[in-house]
Amino acid sequence: FQGIFVLGLPYALLHSGYSGLLLIVLAAVLCCYTGKILIVCLYEENEDGQLIRVRDTYEDIANACCKKLSPRLGGIVVNVTQVVELIMTCILYLVVSGNLLSHSFPYVALTEKTWSVIAFVTLLPCAFIRTLKIVSKLSQLCSLVHFVIILVVMTYCFTQIHQWSWAKFRLSIEFEDFLVSIGVIIFSYTSQIFLPTLEGNMKNPGEFRCMLNWTHFFACVLKTTFALTAFLTWGEETKEVITDNLPSFLKTLVNLCLLTKALLSYPLPFFAATEIVYSCISKGNHSNYRSPLLSLGVRGSFLLLTLLMAMFMPHFALLMGLSGSVTGAAMTFLLPSLFHLKLKWKKLSFLEKSTDISVFILGFLCSLAGIVCSIKGLLEVFG
Repeated sequence: FQGIFVLGLPYALLHSGYSGLLLIVLAAVLCCYTGKILIVCLYEENEDGQLIRVRDTYEDIANACCKKLSPRLGGIVVNVTQVVELIMTCILYLVVSGNLLSHSFPYVALTEKTWSVIAFVTLLPCAFIRTLKIVSKLSQLCSLVHFVIILVVMTYCFTQIHQWSWAKFRLSIEFEDFLVSIGVIIFSYTSQIFLPTLEGNMKNPGEFRCMLNWTHFFACVLKTTFALTAFLTWGEETKEVITDNLPSFLKTLVNLCLLTKALLSYPLPFFAATEIVYSCISKGNHSNYRSPLLSLGVRGSFLLLTLLMAMFMPHFALLMGLSGSVTGAAMTFLLPSLFHLKLKWKKLSFLEKSTDISVFILGFLCSLAGIVCSIKGLLEVFG
């Protein structure tokens, strides 16, 4: 299901109507395709025509594409984009934590921002996480909690099947709301930054394409089913975070589970973002790279940054739409298609070139329009 952000999909359907269902499917197809061509960029043919893995990371691919301009320019762009996406993910976890706490305890006279600060306090130990081993254990617990949440929500929705009506779907939609929905849907599929590492650690990398096909297929089916059943249950009353629609006897329980999941999910993107920064510092040959004081300072600064951003931008769907439109579209559509064209141009057929160019143009237009509409929506909320 790819994380807590699937909870925003029913809200996306509210603003995109029938086209939202097509978008969920189309996003799965395009993300699967760009994942495959990204992995293709890791390989080159040797003198015998055999494919050899000559690159290991997204950064290596970017550097190979930009080596004539600057040996490290591409890697810098990719690293900055990755860090921004990961930090935005952390911010979203804080935003949704504040939202969940405020709705779980409505009789406590505290604002969502105050609840976000309380959630932030519980995350302070993240500044002392130094290995992925701890993060992996937290992620395992997170997956278990997520399964329970989705099961409870969908079970309740199916108990309300007698109220479902396709008339709840909009035939006409607001163009700006539709574009924000695109960002939400894209953000729910983003996984490209992890694919090179995943493929490199597979026992049989030759099965990667098959694995990618099946995982995106099942993700598409599950997301469509979840978003559709939730929207048919609540229609125009669908909230930004779908668990807010649950009756009070379930809402508190599910929201507390979601809060647990959000807090358990935070360390992974936080750890990944800080490791990218450390890697960049290491390449600069700084003598104090592994200094405990530097480590604590960087992690503490990242923690504080996520809190400040969560305080100033406390709107889950709009923030997720902005993230999906900026970093999500870049890492998922723009860069993979651009890198594939750059590195494999002479070996690509006309159809492959046309597909890559089409994906790039589509990704650019969606990204640009989504950025404008998400920012406009945020400005209207603050105004």
